[in-house]
Amino acid sequence: MWLIAEFEAVTLFSLRPSFTTSAGGTTLLAPTPFSVKMALFDVLCRTASLSMAKHYWPTICQLEIGLRPAAQAVVSHVFQRVLRPSRKNTQPNDPTFEGYFQRTIGYREYVHFAGSFGLAFGWEGQQHYNWLRDAVLNVTYLGKRGGFVQALSVPEYKEFLPPEFVLLTQSATNFPFDGTLQMLDDCAAQLSFDKINVYDRAAKLNEKDRPLRHVVLPYRLKRSSKSFSWYERG
Repeated sequence: MWLIAEFEAVTLFSLRPSFTTSAGGTTLLAPTPFSVKMALFDVLCRTASLSMAKHYWPTICQLEIGLRPAAQAVVSHVFQRVLRPSRKNTQPNDPTFEGYFQRTIGYREYVHFAGSFGLAFGWEGQQHYNWLRDAVLNVTYLGKRGGFVQALSVPEYKEFLPPEFVLLTQSATNFPFDGTLQMLDDCAAQLSFDKINVYDRAAKLNEKDRPLRHVVLPYRLKRSSKSFSWYERG
């Protein structure tokens, strides 16, 4: 069974690959399965209860995620001022103290999606997950905080995944000529709640907890320069 939802980005989108450092400024062209599942978990924590979120986490973790990309995606390449923790060990009483943060310049990328995009959530069996439908309706951001999205209609149940969707939870077996390769992180099948609990300092995610999926999106590069890259859905 599949639950199909239609979204529209209302701000710029940015999400760096999980294998890069915080200094890495490149962005993905789509939300990762891991970020989508964490968004659902966050919604349940805020709109229902922590106990309900923990109860449904195993189901969320094993969901299949599909994407119908927006018609066009324009990536802006920018340099901007950023604050980073100071590497100096000086204290406020020291005459050389300049603050806990230092100003620097960082490279960043932001994506403007033209048109709506679809997200599909799949599971085995024919039962309807109304709790999931309600959670999907309340998803307000994907990727970095500030990458706000809005649901355009009530999600619909379908028996099969529509052909225009691309599975994000399974690595591609072929590479279309007009496609763009993306490396998206997902949740391991047995990823426990203890591992994703950000309030538990002892719990840390490793590479096995967030396996990478090599996915080819139906985007072809239409035009590019030093300041932007324009992708169009095939």
